[in-house]
Amino acid sequence: WKMTKLSQSAAKDRITIGKVGAAHGIHGEMRIIPLTDFIERFASMKSVMVDDELLHVEQVRYDKQYILMKFREYSVREDAMCLTNKLLTIARSEAAPLAEGEFYAFDIIGLSVTDTRGVCLGQIDNILRTGSNDVYVVHDKDNREHLIPALKAVVKNIDLEAGTMLVEMPEEA
Repeated sequence: WKMTKLSQSAAKDRITIGKVGAAHGIHGEMRIIPLTDFIERFASMKSVMVDDELLHVEQVRYDKQYILMKFREYSVREDAMCLTNKLLTIARSEAAPLAEGEFYAFDIIGLSVTDTRGVCLGQIDNILRTGSNDVYVVHDKDNREHLIPALKAVVKNIDLEAGTMLVEMPEEA
């Protein structure tokens, strides 16, 4: 039994899929708060990184809005409780496949946003899920907030390599 450590550069190649909540029961099960649109992925997981420790998944159950997971390395509730509030990550290569034109939230956050007139609106620092469409939250250098609907009519181009998004904002009436 040994912990597997990840270098900082390896951490960049990882994506967060959940956060460990409270312990559940007395046998080391932990509540996992899903931070992914693909919650079905938990059922087939064999291992996951929590911080820089590789954990082996022994059991997965779905319970209300949580996923209950039991890890081989933490078979006792008291031991497992040290995982609370830590993040579950997987290799970026294990990310669920996307349809063309879809992007992961973690790739969108941090993009620099420019409108079609060449005005820099700032960086995306949050994504609001409204139900009908996502809304990108952008703050400019004066900390003014811009809300950009994630619609094809508004978002003209996303270039992950360059770290940029081009938008055509609707005219304000």
